[in-house]
Amino acid sequence: MPDIPTATLPSGTSVPALGLGTWNMGEDSRKANIEIDSLKRGLDLGMTLIDTAEMYAEGGAERIVAEAIIGRRDETFLVSKVYPWNASRKGVIDACERSLARLGTDRLDLYLLHWRGEYPLAETVAGFEELRRAGKIAAWGVSNFDLSDMEELMAVPEGRNCAANQVLYNLSRRGIEYDLLPWCQERGIPVMAYSPIEQGRLARSVELIHIAKAYQATPAQVALAFLLERDGVIAIPKSANPERVAQNAEAAELEISEEDWAALDAAFPPPERKRPLEMI
Repeated sequence: MPDIPTATLPSGTSVPALGLGTWNMGEDSRKANIEIDSLKRGLDLGMTLIDTAEMYAEGGAERIVAEAIIGRRDETFLVSKVYPWNASRKGVIDACERSLARLGTDRLDLYLLHWRGEYPLAETVAGFEELRRAGKIAAWGVSNFDLSDMEELMAVPEGRNCAANQVLYNLSRRGIEYDLLPWCQERGIPVMAYSPIEQGRLARSVELIHIAKAYQATPAQVALAFLLERDGVIAIPKSANPERVAQNAEAAELEISEEDWAALDAAFPPPERKRPLEMI
């Protein structure tokens, strides 16, 4: 079994740095069994962090996750996200209860604000903190927050309890390396990288294909290895194919040479200036 690297939350909790995404799962009942099997395969391989959201198939993905973690809840680090329009103090609490019911559990390990909306951050944080005190969530965080958003969050009461920021980050989307990523790293706030293979597009990259061949690896594995090389970054690739999940896990075993890291930087240059946070 691959040795999955870990990242550490501000609480000291250690979590897999390579987890399982669920975006687009739960949308077609005919695919439910293979989606459940894919998540189970990931758990078997040590990718025990599962990321989902009430947005994904309007709760359908959470129901898929519920099936995958039957009898395995305690080994799973479970992440879900709340819609911004549900992010009032009471709305957060009610939305969390609905997610818990769909997931068939009494608690979340991490609960994220999916993106910023109209509710003041202080109100959302107050709801998160109430859930934390009640034992409904172990920690809370945010998603799609740029540096200015994070700085604003730090200024609200208990905002410094933020445990993670989930953003779009991969070889072709490196904007956060200019300021947001180092800021989070300095404060011990993990960055969760969604769409780490750019929804499959990076797997077709000529440069990645060339480098991957030298390691008898897939381009997707090299793309994941790029993220796993970075401190405090958690990659959450989504796959509804158990064999591809196994391939993703093997990315943790790749040892890329300095020469090839330089080649990747040449093909996918790091940012030289501030860029607006990208989202998909």
